[in-house]
Parts: sequence; C-alpha cells; structure tokens
Amino acid sequence: MTAEARTAVVTGASSGIGAATARALAAAGYHVVLTARRKERIEALAAELPHAEAYPLDVTDRAAVDAFAAAHPSIDVLVNNAGGAYGAEPVASGDPADWRAMYEVNVLGVLHMTQALLPALTASGDGTVVVMSSTAGLATYEGGGGYVAAKHGAHVIAETLRLELCGEPVRVIEVAPGMVRTDEFATTRFRGDTAKAAKVYEGVDQPLTAEDVADTVAWAITRPAHVNIDLLVVRPRAQASNSKVHRTT
Repeated sequence: MTAEARTAVVTGASSGIGAATARALAAAGYHVVLTARRKERIEALAAELPHAEAYPLDVTDRAAVDAFAAAHPSIDVLVNNAGGAYGAEPVASGDPADWRAMYEVNVLGVLHMTQALLPALTASGDGTVVVMSSTAGLATYEGGGGYVAAKHGAHVIAETLRLELCGEPVRVIEVAPGMVRTDEFATTRFRGDTAKAAKVYEGVDQPLTAEDVADTVAWAITRPAHVNIDLLVVRPRAQASNSKVHRTT
C-alpha cells in the first residue's frame, strides 16, 4: 500500500514535536489526522497540509477517545506523541497533582489511544504504533521524579505491547528523545517562567529541534513493513546522558 493511501493519527499535534511529525508524515504522503486539545492550532496546521484533518481531542478522556475511534475505522499509523512535564521539584516536595496529570497524559493517554485504535491498526494488515517516550523513560535525574516515572510507564507500555503483539501485523516503535528545544516544553514545565526554561539549554550547542525528532519518527515509520525499529534513542551531540551535557558557558 502506498503512503498516499494510508492514514496516520498524531496526538499532541498542536505544537512542537507533534506538529513537526504531522508535517513530516504529510510530506511523506500520508493522510494525517491531527489531534490535540487546542482546536484553533490544529485547524490552522491542517489547512497548511495536503490531505489533513483536524480533530480536537483530549487523550485523557476515554469516552472522547472511543468516539474518535468510532469515527475513524481505518487507521494505519498511530503516533502517541501527546505528553508533557509539570514541575521540577524533588520527590520530597513534588505536587501529587502534577504527578497525576503527567501520568494521565503520558501513560493513560497512550493506553487509551492504543486500546481504542488497535483493532483498526490490526485490521489494516500493516499497522504501526509509535510511542514517544523520552530518555527520561530510560534513566533518572534529580528533579524529574514525576516525569521520569511517567515516561518509564510509557516505555514499559511499548515494550510490553511489542511482546503481546508478536505475530500480529502491527509494529511497535518507541522513540526516546533527549534534549529537545521546543517553544513550549520547558516553559510549561517551569509554569511559564521563561528565564528558567532558557537555562535548560544555556550554553548547549545545537539542542535537538522538533524537526529533528519528527524526521526520526518519519524514518522509522517508513521502513519496510518487516522492519521494526524497537527503540530509537536520539540526543544532540552535546548530550551524552541525562546528566552529562557539554555547555560552552
């Protein structure tokens, strides 16, 4: 089947990696369904892309996700990109509400979308589930407890699902980005404090961009059907690990 005849759903497509991934898949010829809570943003992006559709959706709302699945019976690719980090306090003083919100979107959001769309993905005869995790899902760092726990959950979903779907015509791809500079991620994490957000990238030569990650995702999806990129970790050259980053200043 050609890419032009295939449909890809991208969650969290209103900005950052999600929007860039939607653009990359559209450029590869996919019909792209953009989902996110911010209706105006995904509608504006859909208007820029060929064969694109905007569908406002909160992935933490299971009833809404089920309605989305019912309205889209033919799906070939699901990119579970919706996520986010809230707060950078240590475990001792972290806000349980932040931890709950991160678990809801990063873990249960992936679960809701995957469960709801898996029948269609399987029926396609060549389905692909992408889980956008993070290097935070593979190693810990101070001040990241809640986000690290949530991304570990996303990583485990991908790993377990791959085992459970062995023999089925569905690939499970996990992409784990390291330091990515986007317009919103760090600012959201620091509750709108742009000075704190800027310090995350201070002195780092060329952090990843959303387009870098989107290019990686599109490459993994467009491999031949028998090729599964189980786990792809992508970091900028300046970052050796979550705690080892070269800074010029």
